[in-house]
Amino acid sequence: MFSGVVRATDQKLGKLAAIKIIRNNESMKKAGLKEVDILQKLANADPDDKKHLVRLERIFEHKGHLCMVFENLSINLREVLKKFGRDVGINLKAVRAYAQQMFLGLSLLRKCNVLHADLKPDNVLVNEARNVLKICDLGSASDASENEITPYLVSRFYRAPEIILGIPYDFGIDVWSIGCTLFELFTGKILFTGRSNNQMLRAIMECRGKFSHKVLRKAEFGRQHFDDLLNFRSIEKDKLTGKDLVRVLNFTKPSRDLRSRLMTNAKDMDDVELKELSSFIDLLDRCLNLNPEKRCTPVEALKHPFITRVKI
Repeated sequence: MFSGVVRATDQKLGKLAAIKIIRNNESMKKAGLKEVDILQKLANADPDDKKHLVRLERIFEHKGHLCMVFENLSINLREVLKKFGRDVGINLKAVRAYAQQMFLGLSLLRKCNVLHADLKPDNVLVNEARNVLKICDLGSASDASENEITPYLVSRFYRAPEIILGIPYDFGIDVWSIGCTLFELFTGKILFTGRSNNQMLRAIMECRGKFSHKVLRKAEFGRQHFDDLLNFRSIEKDKLTGKDLVRVLNFTKPSRDLRSRLMTNAKDMDDVELKELSSFIDLLDRCLNLNPEKRCTPVEALKHPFITRVKI
């Protein structure tokens, strides 16, 4: 929507680069320059390039287009899944390596007070050998102090519930998105697939249980999705008429909980692998806490037994 990316050869240096060409209009250019500022801030805070955020090498202008020159990388994680794990996911060892690198990226973002606000498999690139990843596309990123309440921040399937509900948010939105991404890498399936914000909440509660009344009372958009008694108003399409119907649902307990959905991949695992899977489930449980204040931080995730391989 906002830009195109081409692979090109740097004639002076004789190496490949990726050039992001921003659309030629004033608001897009302004957004592009904001992204440049954020990328430079992140690079300055990571001089040794150890935190897995894509490196911006330089910028130039061409026929009114802002052009951003990046290091050359290979495919994104969505394409990795298509090629090597379609509908079944990739192995837990690869998921662990990717998880550690993504949480290192999040730890740098947090240190620099930056929200990525669009993390998903499409915005994580790997190198040719597929053993190193870089978080990319900071076009939606902002300083954490600029977090205005809007129900459509972040791509829908990776959107944290506090965004949908209109609750003040912070770094926890990126941890939620990474939790959804890690589930998808391991299973090959998208965790939450609502066709609207309302149906996203339904999918989230089917998996993670009810929101506390305390959380819902803070929600600016709560009345769009819950009645006066805080029961959920599920807005569904009537299959015959195509019109919206409202069903009041009361979630007593999750019907499609995280553990049972992840254990379907456990058929041929030995005891050691099952322990590692349990540890992975525990990490995702912490990343996907409905209460953003209780969600794990990137530093806590990096110390989790699944990443460090400490036996629980």
